[in-house]
Amino acid sequence: MSKSFSDLGINTQLQQGLADLQISVPTDIQEKTIPIILHQKEDVVALAKTGTGKTIAFGLPLLQLIDVKNTTIQVVVLAPTRELGQQIHANLVTYAKHLPSISIASICGGIPIKPQIERLKEPTQIIVATPGRLADLVERKAIDIRNISYFILDEADEMVSALKEGLDSIIKVIPKNRRTLLFTATMSGAIKQLVQNYMSKHVVHIEADMATIGHQGIDHQYIVVEPIEKLDVLLHFLNSKNGQRGIIFCKTKAAVNKLAKKLAINKFSSGAIHGSLTQGIRDRIMGQFREGYIDILVATDLAARGIDIKEIAFVVNYHLPDTYDAYVHRSGRTARAGAKGLSITILQKEEVADIADFENALGIVFKKHKKADTQSIEENKTLLWAKKIFKTKPNRTISEELRKEIRTIFHHLTKEELIEKVLANQLTNTSLGISKSEKSKDTNQKK
Repeated sequence: MSKSFSDLGINTQLQQGLADLQISVPTDIQEKTIPIILHQKEDVVALAKTGTGKTIAFGLPLLQLIDVKNTTIQVVVLAPTRELGQQIHANLVTYAKHLPSISIASICGGIPIKPQIERLKEPTQIIVATPGRLADLVERKAIDIRNISYFILDEADEMVSALKEGLDSIIKVIPKNRRTLLFTATMSGAIKQLVQNYMSKHVVHIEADMATIGHQGIDHQYIVVEPIEKLDVLLHFLNSKNGQRGIIFCKTKAAVNKLAKKLAINKFSSGAIHGSLTQGIRDRIMGQFREGYIDILVATDLAARGIDIKEIAFVVNYHLPDTYDAYVHRSGRTARAGAKGLSITILQKEEVADIADFENALGIVFKKHKKADTQSIEENKTLLWAKKIFKTKPNRTISEELRKEIRTIFHHLTKEELIEKVLANQLTNTSLGISKSEKSKDTNQKK
């Protein structure tokens, strides 16, 4: 029988905050982690896949452990990206809705630092930060984290690989007797080194049901393509998912920009995020995606951290990731909060051998997705062409005289006849049009 948050020792005010969110049953990682954080003193290393509720796992017990009479910073939560940091901050504020005496601040990079410095002059017990911005504020002596009690590293596997310099400078400042809680989706060599270097010898290791949770509900598939047809196969797949939301992952910023441009040309409702974009642009695109104004997000791995949207139906690996960890984080963007999802990887023939390595390392099974045939691809191109015409804005610079002449040419055609003629013209130089032409010749010859 599943335990309740009350059974785990969570107080009434926090339970009320969860009830407002219609959360009543703890996940596996929450059930295992909350009592240890609440009732024990050791450092904690928690291994759990994305989408399993890690913020609640550390957030609830920490909110309960805060000394409300002490108005200095007691907890530092580090996140690798601003998006994830803002999400954690918003979640903690929501959980603490019925604990008004707790003050939580977000100090992440990518936005002006002066308002954050002013905010830190107010009483604050919990800060959620990105390593670079926190290190900057420490150097400016705008924040005092020398007496914190709890230090939390969320998505630590990404932090140690991409943001290690800022992390190192922070760890030098915080007290040695603090309690460190580390949450990660993978136990890489870098994470093991961090645990060895910066955490106490007495560490409690917690692992969620890694065989199911995190992969549960995700259908892992791959398609094998020739390089020349890769984009066409992707466009065919996206058209089959019309109206659903998904994320396409590319290895590089240049690849993200190039693919996003191709999607825009083909009139897909899409946007792109990567580290070289200004924070304002990233926030605007993420806001549009989160609110459902765009359906497809093209992103690099780091830029997509912190995307916690329940309705993401699919993830596309346009390029196979370099590491197993990256695949875990990519695929974990879908099938969140108990939903089903698809993670599909587009491969070239020479990459197919790598699939077995991913299966063995991650304990998952990939199914081969049948590639669309040539006719389906060509038909899809024609549909995309029609959508382009439908979404094309009228050209107001054309003279009225020319408009009248063209209207005269088409005057006697019905709407259906005009569509047929325009379509026939479009198909003239495509394989679809040629194959139909050949069939017509064969029929005439038989006659």
